Amino acid sequence: MSTFPTARDVRTTPEGLLWEPSPRWVRGRKGDTTVVDSRHPVLVWEPAVPVPTYAFPHDEVREDLLSPAKNPPTGTHTGSRIFYDLQIAGELVENAAWTYPADDLAEYIAFEWFRRVGRGLDHWYEEEEEIFIHPRDPHKRVDAVPSSRHVTVEIGGTVVADTHRPVLLFETGLPTRYYIPREDVRLDLFEPTDHSTGCPYKGTATYWSWQGEPGVPGVPPNIVWSYPEPLPAVGAVKDLLAFYNEAVDIVVDGEALERPVTPFTEALSGQSSA
Repeated sequence: MSTFPTARDVRTTPEGLLWEPSPRWVRGRKGDTTVVDSRHPVLVWEPAVPVPTYAFPHDEVREDLLSPAKNPPTGTHTGSRIFYDLQIAGELVENAAWTYPADDLAEYIAFEWFRRVGRGLDHWYEEEEEIFIHPRDPHKRVDAVPSSRHVTVEIGGTVVADTHRPVLLFETGLPTRYYIPREDVRLDLFEPTDHSTGCPYKGTATYWSWQGEPGVPGVPPNIVWSYPEPLPAVGAVKDLLAFYNEAVDIVVDGEALERPVTPFTEALSGQSSA
């Protein structure tokens, strides 16, 4: 009879790495070439890096496309043993892959993700679903829940959103995000931008910047976002609009929320348009 762990099956290495086997079928491509096709990947968390990466057994990687790096970096990926350059169809991708120093992971190779660092493999799949930026953490939840709470959003004293039909998005490690129907948002006070971001849990977001009352302090650009084509797991937020809690004033059922401090806070303050 099979038994399954009921807690995280995470191992720790002397170098400070955390890792665990993943049951997912993972493939990575560069252009039209499949470089990784693995049914035995492991997830690796490096110290001080909040998201995991995948590493793969050597025999599930196209090692014929790899060669020892000509200009290996230093001080990255927890003191990696070996870096590899990737050569495909005449294109050289420097330092596209590496091995970790931990003995537990000596038989695995990890790869950079192009949409995360600007080099590496550019298409990744878990089973038949394409994923972006980085692997999804199996110990992190993202739930989009329709609600009837009364939510208002203010910028500089101006009410820019007022709704009784938000969708609340609960994401491990982040404050609740309030997604609001467009009809309940003063979009005339905002201007669409060409900024976009990708999220492995939600999809690709488009953005708007504040164009309302000038001189309002502390309003960063790209303060509003939406997912026009969200991933199926959070389909309830499709075309709804969300604001950075870190930079606006949100009131929920008459209770003013404190502005949270998150990994986005410093970046938002550095982008203030006033």
